[in-house]
This record gives sequence, C-alpha cells and structure tokens, in this order.
Amino acid sequence: MSQPLVEYKDVHKSFDDVEVLNGINLTVTPGEKLALIGPSGSGKTTIIRMLMTLEKPTSGIINVDGTPLWHKEVNGELVPADEKHLRQVRGNIGMVFQHFNLFPHMTILKNCTSAPINVLGVSKEEAEQRAKEMLTKVGLGDKLDSYPAQLSGGQQQRVAIARAVVMRPKVMLFDEVTSALDPETVGEVLEVIKDIAKEGEMAMILVTHEMDFARDVADRIVFLEGGKIAEQGPPQQILEDPESDRLQSFLERFRSTL
Repeated sequence: MSQPLVEYKDVHKSFDDVEVLNGINLTVTPGEKLALIGPSGSGKTTIIRMLMTLEKPTSGIINVDGTPLWHKEVNGELVPADEKHLRQVRGNIGMVFQHFNLFPHMTILKNCTSAPINVLGVSKEEAEQRAKEMLTKVGLGDKLDSYPAQLSGGQQQRVAIARAVVMRPKVMLFDEVTSALDPETVGEVLEVIKDIAKEGEMAMILVTHEMDFARDVADRIVFLEGGKIAEQGPPQQILEDPESDRLQSFLERFRSTL
C-alpha cells in the first residue's frame, strides 16, 4: 500500500456555531480517483476547499504527500503554517471551480500559460507547448486567440480544466464543475474529465451529484452526511448495494438514471 498522497486526520470545521465537518478521517492514494457525494450541506465542498487552503480547519491535520498542509514542524512540534509553507505545499494541488474564474482580459492561450510561467518558472515556449497540447486535448485547439466572453459555458469550463492540468499537480480537485452549466453542455465537460482520469497519473477528488459520472470515473465513492463519512466503498457497492438507510434514501432521487 503506497503512502497516502492526501490524508485527513480527525479534521473538524465550524463556521461560527455550526459544525460542518465532524472528525473526518480520509486518505487518497497517488493516482486514485475519489468521488464525494451527499446532500447539500454535508461538507463535501468544505473538504476540498480546505485542501486548496481556501478554508482553514478548526482542528485536525491535513497532510499532502507526507507534509502537513496547515502546520509545519518546528523543534519537533507542529505549529500553524505561514503563507510561504501553505503556498509550497499547495503547489501539488490544482482545482477546478463551479464558476470558471478565467481572466476575461486574457486570451484562452494566455489564461493557460500565465501560471506555469509566473508560478512554476516554466519558459514561455514550454508553457505554450503544454497549453496548446492540453487545449487541443479538450477540443479547443482552434480557440487559442479567443477570449472567455467569446466561448460558451461548457467551453469556458474546459479551458478552466486545461488551465489547471497544465500545472501538472499531483492531485486535482473538482467542485461540482457542471452545476453552473446548461444541461446540453454538461456531457462535454464530463467527457473531458473522464479522458483525463483514464490517463491515471493524477489523483482526483471530485465533488459531484452526477451518479453515472461517479460510477464511471471513481475508484472509490465516499458518502457524506451531517459532516461525517457515513459510508464509502467501490462505486458498484455504494450505488447498487448501499448498507445504510441514509445512503439508500439519498440515492432514491437518482434511481431513474442509475
């Protein structure tokens, strides 16, 4: 068993008096594809936002590739991490959001080359080569000089995926990436993610309400409810033979598509 790439140890998160995560223990191994499912408010998005350092855990430890994310070791003790440490560890992580967050004043090509050049120190030539290859892979090789406003929502989300992948993170986070899209463009975005997943190198954590997609992509599905992991296992087990009444009830609404 390889060392976990991502590890949550007794992680809690509260917003004011509301506890959103209650003692999460979760690991993701290198290359593993993990889908997080559950009702609204169950803590799915909070889990990945903490990994992207957009939300700070109230307590507990999160490790990335064997290194604490929100803490660093000083004289044998874990102390709160500074911004430099957070940036360094976060460099292994990429994220695609519900809303595309593209730079409107940059062409599609520049949207995908800016971070490799400015963050990773990659040469302009290499960054453009990476970006062109990835944009071609997501079906947008003919849109390099277009601006985000000239693209459909599905195309913009595919650019956002390409932009994240060219950074070559060890783990990629997807936060309900189809929820802001028109129904007719959902499929094209999910197919792009499936194709990337098949390459196998990058670990993925996918927050999704698309059950067929979770079945096709995930090695393991985790069902959250009330800020806790209620059940987890292989897709076939979770979706077709759930153990708990809570998971059975949650899946009922999707039965027509399963």
